[in-house]
Amino acid sequence: MQDSWRDTSVFITGVCGTIGRALVPAILDLGVREIIGIDNNETELFFHRESYAGDGRVRLYAGDVRDRDTLIERMGGVDIVIHAAAYKHVILNEEAPRNAVQINILGTSNVIDAALACAVGRVLFTSSDKAVNPTNVMGTSKLMGERLITAANANRRSPTPMLASVRFGNVLGSRGSVIPLFKKQIAAGGPLTLTDDRMSRFIMAVEEAARLVLDAVMLMRGGEVFVTKMPTVRIADLADVMVEELAPHHDHRPDRIAINRIGAKAGEKLYEELLSEEESGRTLELDRYFAVLPAFRGVYRDINYDYPGARRPDEARPYTSALERPMDRESLRRFLHRHHLLTTTET
Repeated sequence: MQDSWRDTSVFITGVCGTIGRALVPAILDLGVREIIGIDNNETELFFHRESYAGDGRVRLYAGDVRDRDTLIERMGGVDIVIHAAAYKHVILNEEAPRNAVQINILGTSNVIDAALACAVGRVLFTSSDKAVNPTNVMGTSKLMGERLITAANANRRSPTPMLASVRFGNVLGSRGSVIPLFKKQIAAGGPLTLTDDRMSRFIMAVEEAARLVLDAVMLMRGGEVFVTKMPTVRIADLADVMVEELAPHHDHRPDRIAINRIGAKAGEKLYEELLSEEESGRTLELDRYFAVLPAFRGVYRDINYDYPGARRPDEARPYTSALERPMDRESLRRFLHRHHLLTTTET
């Protein structure tokens, strides 16, 4: 895979977000010619630029995916686009759905238009498990982003750009995820706020999410959605393990940390879905991933989804956390330690 990246120019939207930040060093290690990144968070952008001030391969700019002209200006001569910019907090999107439309839908449309105008080779859109059978604004906007990417790929007349999507589960440790929240609550001596003991989630570390992105860029044939095979956890188990591990570091007894059950939030599912039942019938299984093939293939060209080692799953069924066996607590504890998610210092 590394040879495919060598001497390419890569453009990243949302470069100051959790995934964008993780992608920059990972992509640099692949021998790319340059990385161009944009973000609308001025303060984070300043400090991110400073961290790469001595590396001429990294060029980071203020920019917003709502501004198509800026995208076209910055995307000229680029080979690969990774679209990671998004409004992704469920409650904030519920309260201001127009923002979700402008960033997650119209912003994605602008990225597509700019990629077409600049003759980019490959475009990858980062989506979410919440796009599957969505129950909230954020998930609905991400599903529409996926559909825009797939439709743009189906309707292209030239060999490029190829466009595809990836779906993430919960990226543990990312901004707004439950891990930083639990850490703060444990440090304060509790209580932890737990929505529902029955709630389960697919989990992945930041570096696993970055690996999915890098692999999908080179695996894509156009129009598909890639999903990583990942473990499932019960959120109640996650809370208990974190209390056991972190409370002593703050001079608290684990058995004195209260856990308050506050109930599921509006639009929040008790389980996660990464493949719907309908999608499972058009899914190919790879060693580490599932590839959901588009329901509507190329309008002007046939697409051969010839991934190495691809096979049809033994049975067509939805991929949901409710149907998967959750990690036991010791396996979860090892996962958290392996990915340095139990550190007590703030990052």
